Amino acid sequence: MSLTPAHLFLTSLGRLRLIGFLEGVSLLVLLGIAMPLKYLAGQPTAVRYVGMAHGVLFVLYVLLVVQVAIQYRWSLGKTALALVASVFPFGTFWADRRLFH
Repeated sequence: MSLTPAHLFLTSLGRLRLIGFLEGVSLLVLLGIAMPLKYLAGQPTAVRYVGMAHGVLFVLYVLLVVQVAIQYRWSLGKTALALVASVFPFGTFWADRRLFH
């Protein structure tokens, strides 16, 4: 499945792939940039904003996984794997390549 802009917004699977990508990037920014800024440089502001954005994207990702799982009749195992992938760095990128095609 291609990542054309129209396809990403028109299908639930496309929206899941887009939000999964954004959620994955936000987790990497949170862990790789915002957290070090907070704990090594004493600047907690980045965690506040990136953490909030990541939280919203995480909730959207979970809701979209449930929607797509119901719509495409995913097995419980595939659904659980897609959900677990969201808590590991690079997990949503793996899920996009292995589960969402």
